[in-house]
Amino acid sequence: MKTIGIIGGLTWHSTIDYYRVLNETVAERLGGSSSAKILLYSVNFAEIKALTFRQDWEGISRIICSVAKQLETAGADCLLIGANTMHYIADAVQAAINIPLIHIADATGKAIVAKQLTKVALLGTVYTMEMGFYQEKLSAQCIETIVPDEDDREFINKAIYEEMGVGQFLSETKERFLMIIKKMVLQGAEGIILGCTEIPILLKAAESSVTLFNTGHIHANAGVDFALGD
Repeated sequence: MKTIGIIGGLTWHSTIDYYRVLNETVAERLGGSSSAKILLYSVNFAEIKALTFRQDWEGISRIICSVAKQLETAGADCLLIGANTMHYIADAVQAAINIPLIHIADATGKAIVAKQLTKVALLGTVYTMEMGFYQEKLSAQCIETIVPDEDDREFINKAIYEEMGVGQFLSETKERFLMIIKKMVLQGAEGIILGCTEIPILLKAAESSVTLFNTGHIHANAGVDFALGD
């Protein structure tokens, strides 16, 4: 079994979910008392958040690349960045290390293709929804990506940073998210990408009539695939 390196704390609430899914998936595949070999570096999200709001991607890249190098030196065989937005700098991180970075949008695209869907809606921070890196990855897999209107994008972004990012998962926020999903379905979305790893803590698949793609779980499973050589 190879060792999975994770950059977590983006936020720690979803990092817990990553850790659980990685270990549960290894246990399911190998049986018995098997668990994943993991190296986790949890960053200070407050520092990353401040740089994100200033759109100081070079500053963020310096931090994340430094952590990635430390995980590689410590023995990680692959790298997961446990957040969607931070994949905006994925190319810079990959260039800084010699182990593969498993890209969350590549893994999500494969999951969408497996469901034979061609048009999906992307929910996440405004950076994830608007900066195009997700759309580019999905387009390479012949998937069309749409996003909510500006008001809904602002609501989603505020909910992520002001509520979910500090561990608040409110019922009224869930209801607004479900309304947004209904609107996206009316616009032709065949599935919904939960493109922030905190959103699946708020929304569960059973609460939606359309397929929800839990990017954190998909990403973690891709890490296990690599670690077990599947």
